[in-house]
Amino acid sequence: MDPAMLAGSILVIGIALLILIGAPIAVAIGLPSVIALIAVLDADSAVFVAAQRIFTGSSSFTLLAIPFFVLAGNLMNSGGIATRLIDAAKVLVGRLPGSLAHTNVVANALFGSVSGAAVASAAAVGTTMNPRQRREGYDPAFAAAVNVASAPSGMLIPPSNTLIVYSLVSSTSVAALFVAGYGPGLVWVLACIAVILLAARRRTELRGTTERIPLSVAAMTLVKAVPAILMIVIVMGGLLAGMFTATESAVIAVAYCFILGLVYRELHLKDMPGILAASARTTAVVMLLVSVSSALGWALSYATIPETVAHALLSLADSKTLILLIMMAVLLVVGTFMDPTPAILIFTPIFLPIAEQLGVDPIHFGLMITFNLCIGTITPPVGNVLFVGAKVGEVRVEPVIRALVPFLIALMIGLLLVMFIPQITMFLPGVFGVLS
Repeated sequence: MDPAMLAGSILVIGIALLILIGAPIAVAIGLPSVIALIAVLDADSAVFVAAQRIFTGSSSFTLLAIPFFVLAGNLMNSGGIATRLIDAAKVLVGRLPGSLAHTNVVANALFGSVSGAAVASAAAVGTTMNPRQRREGYDPAFAAAVNVASAPSGMLIPPSNTLIVYSLVSSTSVAALFVAGYGPGLVWVLACIAVILLAARRRTELRGTTERIPLSVAAMTLVKAVPAILMIVIVMGGLLAGMFTATESAVIAVAYCFILGLVYRELHLKDMPGILAASARTTAVVMLLVSVSSALGWALSYATIPETVAHALLSLADSKTLILLIMMAVLLVVGTFMDPTPAILIFTPIFLPIAEQLGVDPIHFGLMITFNLCIGTITPPVGNVLFVGAKVGEVRVEPVIRALVPFLIALMIGLLLVMFIPQITMFLPGVFGVLS
């Protein structure tokens, strides 16, 4: 058998088999990569190449942003920032039918935009919103579905660890990806709001929840939330002004969240060991995935798999629209059982060259992939945000899935809009001049 074909077969069969039997994703990526290299090189060379790629894959200054943004998100969880953002969201959308549901959506967008983590948003916002919604008579399954559906918006709105990973594997600008994320992030939020407004027409508990907040109370609530929201201004403003890199902005975010938590008097020094340990565990998982995916990338290139897939897709159809739909359909399926980070690391080297041949900008394609895989985080059977949201909402997963269906339909429509209207993604990067 041709060495390249042998390596490709080992990679495809090995990764699929290990994922199916429930092996950790890092093992499912790393082990077949090493075996594929051994099959086409001598054992000593294969081990040397694999070790070298694993080391160089994680030896990146840009990747240092990930542990710091993770730590910043955990500091926010413990520092009283989530509650103030939720109160601010209530002021912004409190007059709409189903105000608490809209508050949940906007709060997830605000919290996610400064933590970058969908699971953290679902847990933090859901824990606070669930008792309020129960008191208003909301259906628990619907309330949980709102929280689940809106939580991934923070993976699109910067700072986003997912976009940092895509930046690494695609060699694109982190600043451009961050700015581009606002458009698709807004589409995600509006899709959730549209579903709630439609639901308010048939759910009686959503019609009577509007309330007028006194102007003085609203002003005070927004003032209290300003310091939390200011972190976004500092991070993005510094990046766009060229004052610091994405990694340096992450360090600033950590310092800012730490000081803010102390000022709010809800973060205590005795909490820090637990916060640091949780951040280290999350970082270790992400960095191991990035490291072994570097070895996978080398093996993929040696086996000419990206070129083979590109040739197959381009020969299958000559329509740009059809090819993009096929790629997005594959990623939708993959996203139902694989987290966004490993999926981006595996499929970007395969699909991005095809997209570039079709004239799709790498920045635009990155947001298409991220939007697509965010849908996977709320879709059974493995959607981690789905299960966290159901647990926080104190309801079984099955009714949450039923209530989630309209949101999934709306988000699919949103994905099509992001795919076929590039201006949604590319307008702001063009305005701020961050496109290379």
